[in-house]
Amino acid sequence: MARDWQDLFIIRDGASVATLDDEPQAAEKRRGFFRRLRENMRKTREALTSEITSTLFEDLDEETWERLEEALIAADVGARTTAEIVEQLEQEASSGELSGGEQLTARLQELLANVARVGEPRIDLTPAPTVLLVVGVNGTGKTTSVGKLAWHLRKELGQKVVLGAADTFRAAAVEQLEEWSRRADVRFVKGPPDSDPGSVAYEAVATGVREGADVVIVDTAGRLHTQDNLMAELAKVRRVISKQLPDAPHETLITVDATTGQNGLRQAKLFAEAVDVSGIVLTKLDGTAKGGIALAIARELGIPVKMIGIGESLEDLRPFDPDDFARALLS
Repeated sequence: MARDWQDLFIIRDGASVATLDDEPQAAEKRRGFFRRLRENMRKTREALTSEITSTLFEDLDEETWERLEEALIAADVGARTTAEIVEQLEQEASSGELSGGEQLTARLQELLANVARVGEPRIDLTPAPTVLLVVGVNGTGKTTSVGKLAWHLRKELGQKVVLGAADTFRAAAVEQLEEWSRRADVRFVKGPPDSDPGSVAYEAVATGVREGADVVIVDTAGRLHTQDNLMAELAKVRRVISKQLPDAPHETLITVDATTGQNGLRQAKLFAEAVDVSGIVLTKLDGTAKGGIALAIARELGIPVKMIGIGESLEDLRPFDPDDFARALLS
């Protein structure tokens, strides 16, 4: 699973790649990120560990397992996922495979990490250009995530990036993305006010092809008058893109606000039904005690979480690592 940006992306042979950090630098970066991840997930961890400490380190009876279930459900791990994990843990404890609170906690951490291992965790950038379509409702951090992703692709991987502002119904989104394009030093494509989103997506892809870009990222609208209108518009944008490049978009990412909990899961379901979502960008994990939603989404939808946002800085958008995530939840 991805631990750093170089691990998240599959880059074609011969592509220009920025100079990678040496191993000590890379290791220190990972440690620094884990420290931020752990700190920014403090709300979820404190809620979980207080309950786990008072259950798994006591006599294991029916009430113990029920309390553990309640703690995991409160963290939005999801009822079905929680039941499966607790049942597995209880079986292993009853059979004598596990003894003591520390062993049980370590096994719980392992089980939580395994829940998130679904689908293809990486993003394939071998098509030239690779088209990434980003969807999600307004307020989930969609445009900010697009801008940060462009920055990392350009600065850390040396990729030539084009941003397409197809969220034409919200002038602020276009302006915000244009500012990110300046920060990331990448090409920016927009249309006139209230222009057709499909035409902007078309021009962004055409620009990427014409200028030899490595990656084209298309930001889309997050809200129209009705849900049906939104999904129809997104389907249209996909069709416009695929007319130019038959296999595109090569990746469709949805941003989900972790603070919305199970409502975010329902949003992801709706989008996945309409536009064939291939990956989740889970944002605002620093603002919730319900960080387990990352696991619920992966388990319920079978869609991998590929990136997480745990703060405002550029470094706080990172590739998702299930092992680090589970460790940050429990230790």
